Amino acid sequence: MSQKVLLTGKEIDIILHRLACQLIENHTDFKNTVLIGLQPRGIFVADRLKEILIKEYGINNLKLGYLDITFFRDDFRRGNLPLEANKTIIDFVVEDKQVVFIDDVLYTGRSIRAALTAIQSFGRPLGVELLTLIDRRFSRHLPIQPSYRGRQVDAINNERVQVNWGNNTAEDAVYLIN
Repeated sequence: MSQKVLLTGKEIDIILHRLACQLIENHTDFKNTVLIGLQPRGIFVADRLKEILIKEYGINNLKLGYLDITFFRDDFRRGNLPLEANKTIIDFVVEDKQVVFIDDVLYTGRSIRAALTAIQSFGRPLGVELLTLIDRRFSRHLPIQPSYRGRQVDAINNERVQVNWGNNTAEDAVYLIN
């Protein structure tokens, strides 16, 4: 197994700041916008973005929730191992709000399809956007594209993109693994 560094911690930080600025350009004061980190790995990106938006850009009325899509996936009950659910934490209304889904890697699009179904349990959003740190653009099974992307990666199907966060591993980094 070989691995190649796609993004260093410094590059991730720069990308997160750019994504935060793009969100501010489109949602200004976030009065009618909510951010939803997709469990399990999208919450790390969402937490970092929230921290940047609050500390560096003074966005104080930011609403951030976490959405578990485990039981909405189309591959639910197809594997041999039991799936472990995560927590959904959404303590606000999404009805008539702009929802921004946040995930680490956009691969086939199936997780986003599941998130679109799952969010309906919390109301009908005015609109939905997708922010992803890594976009594996040639791997889609569904016609889903990000509204905001950190980096596009051309990875073939046997390659894997792994995002490491400093709070879980020694460093922030993104790797392409063969």
